[in-house]
Amino acid sequence: MLITPVILSGGSGTRLWPLSRKEYPKQYLSLLSDNTMLQETLLRLDGLDNITDPIIICNTEHRFIVAEQCQKINIKNPIILLEPMGKNTAPAIAAAALQAIKKFDDVSLLVLSTDHNIQNVKSFHRAIKLAFQQAQQGRLVTFGVVPTHANTAYGYIKSYQKNMNDACKVEEFVEKPDLETAQMYLEKGNYLWNSGMFMFKARTLIDGLKEYSLDIITSVTESFRNAEQDHDFVRLDKKPFEQSPHISIDYALMEKSDNVVVVPLDAGWSDVGYSWSTLYDLGKKDINGNVTEGDVFTSDTSNTYINANHHIVVTLGVENLIVVDTPDATLIATREKVEQVKFIVENLQSLGRDESLMNRKVCRPWGWYDCIEKGKNFQVKRLHVRPGSKLSLQKHYKRAEHWVVVSGTATAINGKETLVLTEGESTYIPIGVIHSLENQTEKQLEIIEIQSGVYLGEDDIVRYEDIYGRVKSE
Repeated sequence: MLITPVILSGGSGTRLWPLSRKEYPKQYLSLLSDNTMLQETLLRLDGLDNITDPIIICNTEHRFIVAEQCQKINIKNPIILLEPMGKNTAPAIAAAALQAIKKFDDVSLLVLSTDHNIQNVKSFHRAIKLAFQQAQQGRLVTFGVVPTHANTAYGYIKSYQKNMNDACKVEEFVEKPDLETAQMYLEKGNYLWNSGMFMFKARTLIDGLKEYSLDIITSVTESFRNAEQDHDFVRLDKKPFEQSPHISIDYALMEKSDNVVVVPLDAGWSDVGYSWSTLYDLGKKDINGNVTEGDVFTSDTSNTYINANHHIVVTLGVENLIVVDTPDATLIATREKVEQVKFIVENLQSLGRDESLMNRKVCRPWGWYDCIEKGKNFQVKRLHVRPGSKLSLQKHYKRAEHWVVVSGTATAINGKETLVLTEGESTYIPIGVIHSLENQTEKQLEIIEIQSGVYLGEDDIVRYEDIYGRVKSE
């Protein structure tokens, strides 16, 4: 019997995370190792038997970087499902189950998130094997983390027994408690943290959703049936998918079914993606209890997490803070209140602020660009083009562009001309002129792009040729 990892890489966290040294979106960046969090999640499965290539669920914007990260760790054939929009975990997992049945027929799904850190991989594998046995018997399995302290940031799972070495029937899922209640849970011994990781047969999952959340499986099934194969990606159909309720798998199924067991997990688990406080807890502290990352100078500062991702950050006379400085935003919060940053993000979203939706640095299949300055009728970008990569042959109706080579060698098409530009050389592309940019060398290419015009949006583009299959859509 095969096990297919289902990786939820869309992320429900805030965009107030840095891109840092690897220049990847938050949910693909590891602040704890040199690998991305996506890579760590996949590499953590090495050594398990009967593991298939993974099904990874992400949004369209991140599809190329997901494929690249898989290639770098020698995962050659991942199935990458593209969500038209975020609808929480239930629709995403349902789509993955349908894909797994199509490819593997009778298979068990191991549902994981890229936000997690697990220190003891051997213990993690033991829990997976125990969960697999339960899934084979047709049960819905959730992983419950053995609590180490009275934590108010996690939901809890109440089991019918205190046995921390075997699967137990779930009695109740409970919401995040206050401190007094969390302490009571810890003392009782039959409460586990809700990890958000699951295992079940794909058909068991589908049957459960048909019984308890028929509207989800109906809309997702139609979306999957009408999905398009887009090169290495499966693009779910938008119209039926958006009809699905926005709901987690916990609320849609796990809390309704009487067929749920919990497998205890005692493996040094933490939800890194949930809170900056977790990174403080896991980080190496100096003699004053501070955890620092980047260019940081402290004086009379204690018990503080500081991440300087943009420029030098200086603190003086402060304690118990979370300070995160990125090119997009600066976050300053007390360690006790930092978990409430999600409400700030919701407020930003309601106001239509771009900071809640995208990073300043945007990944593309050819590399990335960083919008370093913007004003009325102008925008300045830094373009990084990887060796062997090429921007599409395109034109713009409302803006002109001026390219200046900072490092490397660029092969540029500007109208009827093909130019080879080296460091310090440039070319100007007027409005409406067809153009392209390519890095034909084995070295990185850096370009400064100055845009000018009455409209500078990314949708002002007409593609004629594109090696990444984006001629019809962005």
